[in-house]
Amino acid sequence: MTPASPTFSPLYRQIKSLMLHALESGEWHPGNAIPSEQELAGRFGVSQGTVRKAIDEMAAENLLVRKQGKGTFVASHNDPRALFRFLRLVPEGEGLSHPVSVPLECWRAKAGQEASRVLAIDAGDPINIVRRLLKFSAKPVVVDEIYLPGEIFQGLTLEMLQDWQGSLYSLFESRFGLRMIRAEERIRAVEADRATADILNVKEGVPLLSVERVTYTYGDRPVEWRRGLYSTAEHYYLNELN
Repeated sequence: MTPASPTFSPLYRQIKSLMLHALESGEWHPGNAIPSEQELAGRFGVSQGTVRKAIDEMAAENLLVRKQGKGTFVASHNDPRALFRFLRLVPEGEGLSHPVSVPLECWRAKAGQEASRVLAIDAGDPINIVRRLLKFSAKPVVVDEIYLPGEIFQGLTLEMLQDWQGSLYSLFESRFGLRMIRAEERIRAVEADRATADILNVKEGVPLLSVERVTYTYGDRPVEWRRGLYSTAEHYYLNELN
């Protein structure tokens, strides 16, 4: 059997890998400027064009943000423009409505088989479970149940969630040093059970969107498993395909 040939990685991809390591190690923090293309070219011993190509790809993946006349910055969940990157529910009609998060519960538990599989941890490991309601224009629209690895989220409490003014992901970034890089979602239609109907102020049995999300940080490590139920009476799920 012929051995597999080594995989060739273009030079700019190698530079991208080194820059990703700098992000993951915390050398460059969210919201901070990274060194200039000239400085990075000198650091890595490559041309500015090679560095620029690596930065272009990282900007396209929402890891970095170019700001005209200011430089290139590490993307941050504290940037208001980042809110609707992961939240795809928009109201019918004109304009976006910014949601208000209402934490309902937060408790510690032990990971069951499904949570351990999804989050790549051992069964019985500690996890944090959060239930929260999202309101749009004071109307309940989404109820989420969120599972988080307890090792990362030590100290997360309901009071912390209630006191926080920004998005949930900005809290994770600011308090726990965790940046969400990408997510996978599975969507299906379900009927509202009585408990969910009461929370969302809809009739039992009405159709809801069930959105299951697994979110990953650097190194493709799963750090959040979220199961949400969405009322679409006045909203719809928007996904842009390029």
